[in-house]
Amino acid sequence: MLSLTVDQTLRLQRMESHQAPSLNALIEKNRTYLRPWLPWLDDNTRESDSRDFIECSRERYANREGLDMGIWQQEALVGVVGFNQFSWGSRCGEMGYWLDEQQQGAGIMTRCCRVLLEHAFTDLDLNRVEIRCAVDNAPSRAIPERLSFQLEGQLRQAEWIYDRFVDHAIYGLLAEEYKS
Repeated sequence: MLSLTVDQTLRLQRMESHQAPSLNALIEKNRTYLRPWLPWLDDNTRESDSRDFIECSRERYANREGLDMGIWQQEALVGVVGFNQFSWGSRCGEMGYWLDEQQQGAGIMTRCCRVLLEHAFTDLDLNRVEIRCAVDNAPSRAIPERLSFQLEGQLRQAEWIYDRFVDHAIYGLLAEEYKS
């Protein structure tokens, strides 16, 4: 099982089906907080939905299509980080993440993304990592900005979220930039 140590209290780990109750509880706890930015919340309302997500995630990883990892603080699941997709022909991965509202502001996601970037550029041999986030989602945009990603542009009305379109900021980091 893939597990990456972030620090003494944090680790990234691919989730297993028996962890669906923890994932479902975390989603329920943060549903209102996450709703402005994540379009999949209405499709994940039951524990079985979280179990299906984990199984789909495991299948996507086996097929080298994506990588979703739970963020574990001690033994508590506090978020998810990973690659929504890989484009192996261009050695590129698109990173995504979300974190429990109560854990915001402590640098957890920045540290987790830093470890995942090391894995991406060293173990997966990616050349480019991209992060797309809603232009108005300041906490999400702060992550690539802290990690020296370059703001490469903006896509207008890039995603439909329930009742509105949101614009996306696109950030990119190249392996040569990361290593320097």
